[in-house]
Amino acid sequence: MIVLKASQDKVLAALQAVSGIVERRHTLPILANVLIRKQGPQVELTTSDLEIQVRTTVEFDGDAGDFSTTVGARKLIDILRSMPSDQTVSLTSNQSKMTLQGGKSRFTLQTLPADDFPLVQEAADFGPAFSVPQKTLKGLINQVHFAMAVHDIRYYLNGILFVAEGKTLTLVATDGHRLGLAQAETDTEMPKQEVILPRKTVLELMRLLKDGGKGEEENAPIEMRFAGNQAKFSFSGMEFVTKLVEGKFPDYNRVIPKNHKFHVILGRQQLLAALQRAAILTSEKFKAVRLAFDPGLLSIASSNAEQEEAKEEIEIDYGGDQIETGFNVTYLMDVLANMSQDMVRIDLNDSSSSALLSIPDHAGFKYVVMPMRI
Repeated sequence: MIVLKASQDKVLAALQAVSGIVERRHTLPILANVLIRKQGPQVELTTSDLEIQVRTTVEFDGDAGDFSTTVGARKLIDILRSMPSDQTVSLTSNQSKMTLQGGKSRFTLQTLPADDFPLVQEAADFGPAFSVPQKTLKGLINQVHFAMAVHDIRYYLNGILFVAEGKTLTLVATDGHRLGLAQAETDTEMPKQEVILPRKTVLELMRLLKDGGKGEEENAPIEMRFAGNQAKFSFSGMEFVTKLVEGKFPDYNRVIPKNHKFHVILGRQQLLAALQRAAILTSEKFKAVRLAFDPGLLSIASSNAEQEEAKEEIEIDYGGDQIETGFNVTYLMDVLANMSQDMVRIDLNDSSSSALLSIPDHAGFKYVVMPMRI
């Protein structure tokens, strides 16, 4: 039976959309597979890692009738990638194997029964659905994702806090040393909901969401629904179900410093370039840079165990007291590299308090970074 027949690029795009969550090594071998379900011309592709499930439905040519099986997702993708994009490929089932053909190439792959594939049990108590443009959500994630913790024992930090209330959508990420907050206003009124999306889910959404770029619909929506321990996203012909992180996220409003005495606005790109140069001579372990704010001048200095030093100077419009403070240079470079605006504002109180980075005339973004003792 010919399960599907289409151009290489169409089949590859559908498989790549669902295969991001597939782990190369798994305790359950079937989780390395993609579940293929055919109902007439509609072919449903599903992958799972037991906590996240991604599904897309595509129309392909092929024989009439229904059929389902599972086959190795990575192998299928690797084979398709090696073929010309305009080549017609077909996937044919034959007992417990599948044959992928394209031109004079032929590959026979082992399958596992579709009935053995562990689908994620969807929650019964999903709240009301609401939607925002994919571009909006992707933009918010881009602004804060780098501040998520990685493998922190405080498991609730290994993800992003997602707060929907009224017409405001807020995303917050922190690893305990820095915090990023991004907000956007939406057209729809949303019920108050707070959930923590796991790190893997966040990174996968970043990969899949469209940002209204070339050839993409500017306002393509993403529909969201939340349950007690699950979130469900529907967008661009895809359905994404994920387990949520349980736990209490820190009170981010208390972390964001207020009533700063001093502030300076300077060019983002100029500051980023200076920090990147200074970072070359920081020590591997601490990644520390010293920032000295003087009237009219910002000095950036770094040194390492080999007693090598770097010094950068930037002219700034600043008339406050002298402040010398230290930061992890990576934390500063991360935020500057993920902003698209030309200017950045830095608010400070003194050398021992956190710095607040924001975008001039844009209240919807805040980034807090704690100082280092150098």
